[in-house]
Amino acid sequence: MNLSSIFPVTEPTWIFLGVLCIVLFAPLLFNKLRMPHIIGMILAGLLIGPNGLNIIERDSSFELFGKVGLYYIMFLASLEINMQEMKQAKGGALLMGLAVFCIPIALGMVANMYILKYSFIASLLLASMYASYTLISYPIVARYGLSRLKCVNFVVGGTIITDTLTLFVLAVVAGMFTGEASVWFVLLMLAKLLLIIGVIIYLFPRIARFFFRKYNDSVIQYIFVMVMLFLGAGLMELAGMEGILGAFITGLVLNPLIPHSSPLMRRIDFVGNAIFIPYFLIGVGMMIDITVIFNGGSSLVVAGVMILSALTGKWLASFLVAKKYRMSGNEQYLMFGLSTSQAAATLAAAIVGHGIILSDGSRLLNDDVLNGTVLLILVTCLVSSVVADRASRRLIVSGGVINKPVVTSSKKTLLALANPGMVDKLMDLALLVRKEDSQIPLSAITVVLDEDKERQQRGTKVLDTAANIAASVNVPLLTKMRLTTNLAHGIIHEVKENDYRELILGFHNKETANDSFLGNVLPEVLNGLDCQIMMARMNIPLNTVRCIHITFPAKAEYEAGFNYWVEETARMAAGLDSKIVYHGHPDTMSKIREALTKADPVEAQFFETDGGNDLKRLSSIIKEDHLLIIVSARRGSISFRPSLDHIFVQLQRDYQNTSVLLIYPNGYKVEGGETH
Repeated sequence: MNLSSIFPVTEPTWIFLGVLCIVLFAPLLFNKLRMPHIIGMILAGLLIGPNGLNIIERDSSFELFGKVGLYYIMFLASLEINMQEMKQAKGGALLMGLAVFCIPIALGMVANMYILKYSFIASLLLASMYASYTLISYPIVARYGLSRLKCVNFVVGGTIITDTLTLFVLAVVAGMFTGEASVWFVLLMLAKLLLIIGVIIYLFPRIARFFFRKYNDSVIQYIFVMVMLFLGAGLMELAGMEGILGAFITGLVLNPLIPHSSPLMRRIDFVGNAIFIPYFLIGVGMMIDITVIFNGGSSLVVAGVMILSALTGKWLASFLVAKKYRMSGNEQYLMFGLSTSQAAATLAAAIVGHGIILSDGSRLLNDDVLNGTVLLILVTCLVSSVVADRASRRLIVSGGVINKPVVTSSKKTLLALANPGMVDKLMDLALLVRKEDSQIPLSAITVVLDEDKERQQRGTKVLDTAANIAASVNVPLLTKMRLTTNLAHGIIHEVKENDYRELILGFHNKETANDSFLGNVLPEVLNGLDCQIMMARMNIPLNTVRCIHITFPAKAEYEAGFNYWVEETARMAAGLDSKIVYHGHPDTMSKIREALTKADPVEAQFFETDGGNDLKRLSSIIKEDHLLIIVSARRGSISFRPSLDHIFVQLQRDYQNTSVLLIYPNGYKVEGGETH
């Protein structure tokens, strides 16, 4: 059989099958080799492409999905940035971003013009590739519990500055070949860039917040996010810029509305990593002509200059920032390791430069640069992984950095589900306050009377809905229907029998005008349990909350569950990228400030009161897109005040349209089973 009659494969079905096989097996192989998956995809594309074994034709699908994948890489990178950590980095992140941008470009310009003999424009574009970086090694640092170090925050925050400046250089260089290359052209491009960025920053979050409040369907929400992604990219292209900059900025402005632990984020991440990003990487590999590297050695020279310039520039930038902030040598090497790996922006610049045809028919960036880019990505990813791992180990072993993990309880959480309309909101709440790396499964229960067959059927559907939400974010969920003759006793016995230390449930759904605000179940549950109880009423989706107000009684710091609720609410605010405003007694405020140093970083404000019932004053402050968290106390506890008994009347009167979370912290258990 003549293989030339079979290969290259041109049928769409077989092309797609080949891509899926690469996506399936490349990570398995490169996991064993302990190499980044991105390298595996590119090398696989090189192997099967027209410049390799010529097994698969590089058809139009690689052009289409490749561009989608490129946008997706930038979009995901901005979605995964911890905005609170970036805000706290401030000046350090700015210095790191500027140093990592300027120093590699300066070195690169000299090397490119005087060693490689490239033109000024080609040298500038190529040098900008040395400046960008992708946080490929960040999971290594997070695994060692060092993600909150100052040096790590500098690098994370610097990503935005460096990549934005790199992409602006790319946009200007690309635009110069479609417009007039003059100062006015650059100024006009800058003006258009600022205008488009302003439109994205101002309009996109408002549109998204409105949409997420109106529509809760998972598929519709995902499609909407994709529309915003490509609208941002398209607007940038209309302004003469590269669409990847629009994708990156769109991700930044949508970041607070898509919590990292949310099902929507998991869907975005899954689709991108399963299809679009691998398609892009494989397509890049198919463009590479490996024979160029071995013919004459010019590609190896170019790759050597690129690698040396990039590594030297990143090391000098890390050295400068470390000296400025008096960091240790291990912290410097950790910054160097994190900022060394290159991927998305580097590939974008190489592909754009390779696609620009000059007047003499040559390319702005030739095949040597495209091939050298692959070697640059390979080497920098390997160096980044090794250096970040070793620096993290040395920081822990040397004791030079106080590495105290967040004090997080291993308490088990139970969700009591009844109302089908509250299932998704209670699950979102539970996922937000749960540690992402927790190995303890969530539990959900629906308690129904043993003779109520209709509610038993509804309970089954409620549990199925909760299980589907948990499965979408890879969080284990144990579900159970409990038949009982008393609903409150069913919940109480379930908590006590399984030693749950936190109970989450929704406010009672009033069915008649005379129905009690708490119903018949919640008062008994409160009196019968000493665990932390969260009662929620969410009028808007949690991801659209813009500000969290927390009010608490005086002496709340003396309750057993004080640190626990402070930690959980801080984690919630960090996940939502929302500001917290604390309202309470100054003595309690000081303890909260202390507790926040061990919790997730948040933007916090403190409003001092006498520590009494503050709901009347807050009613004029709370808006519909705010969340009110009321930390109350059980009767007999040290922080209990009689005014807390009026909370439910005030909520009915003044907070009908407000999302409310009512927290009863853990109490101290005493003999006789009572709590205080």
